[in-house]
Amino acid sequence: MSFEHIAVVGAGAWGVALANVSARAGRRVTLAARDHAGAEVLRNRHESPRLPSVRIDERVAIAVIDADFSRQDAVLLVVPSQHVRDAARVVGESLTRGTPVIVCAKGIERATHKFMTEVIAASSRGAVPAILSGPSFAEDVARGLPAAVTLAARDESMAAALARALGSAAFRPYHSTDVRGVEIGGAAKNVLAIAAGIVAGRGLGASAAAALVTRGFAELFRFGRAFGARPETLTGLSGLGDLILTCSSAQSRNFSFGIALGKGHPEQAGAKLAEGIFTAPVLVEMATAQGIEMPIAGAVVDILAGRASVDEAIESLLTRPFRAEA
Repeated sequence: MSFEHIAVVGAGAWGVALANVSARAGRRVTLAARDHAGAEVLRNRHESPRLPSVRIDERVAIAVIDADFSRQDAVLLVVPSQHVRDAARVVGESLTRGTPVIVCAKGIERATHKFMTEVIAASSRGAVPAILSGPSFAEDVARGLPAAVTLAARDESMAAALARALGSAAFRPYHSTDVRGVEIGGAAKNVLAIAAGIVAGRGLGASAAAALVTRGFAELFRFGRAFGARPETLTGLSGLGDLILTCSSAQSRNFSFGIALGKGHPEQAGAKLAEGIFTAPVLVEMATAQGIEMPIAGAVVDILAGRASVDEAIESLLTRPFRAEA
């Protein structure tokens, strides 16, 4: 499989980073903005307003989302999770049947409880769904700093070929066929990162932070296994690796939002950009339906819904019955 022509749909920070990655890997890259005005800004400035400190590689062509994608060998869909359906539908109108569409969002669709590749399959019927996820910040990747991620597709040969097409010395995609595991790791870790941020914002200390991440991973693992994820995926880059990164740096929008919640100033946190806000209630609803215990994620949901204050949620976690570690 040859993936010479790659389109990146979505010109935010992560879209620019992946466009630069693809260009450095020697691919012919088109970066598609949401509208003509946005595309014109990119052409004139050659940088995204979402990532103003990083230049878009000169080899990247600029287009709009309603462009003709029939000649693209693969599409990276880099839009927020709740907008994946609409974007995939537009892209699918000109997409050649059998073209991989690699979703790069980390979430679960609220209205349907569908995972991202399920949304792609339903809304862009000619596409072959795949997913890219892992511990990576857009600015690091855009600048060419080292990062490793997971790229999953049902067909192993396709996943491997896509990984080779995007890979370079600094950007290392490991391929997998465990699509569901990669999706779950990316979605669940955002919710847990909000909880980790709350711990940091409340000044509860490094010991509490370590306990939160460890017990949070136990929740992620339980959820993943119930929905068919492989253990090695959940303990790999797109699961534990991404959780560690997202729960430890203010570069994470979800962690930063949690910090603001912990300090009592959520209005200062840019909540629209924190995917975990939208994923949290869906994650807990799906867990409850399967009888999966997720008290940390549940506490985040209660805080976001206004059913509990930060202090009340923390107290409810600290006063849970003592039990064996499992």
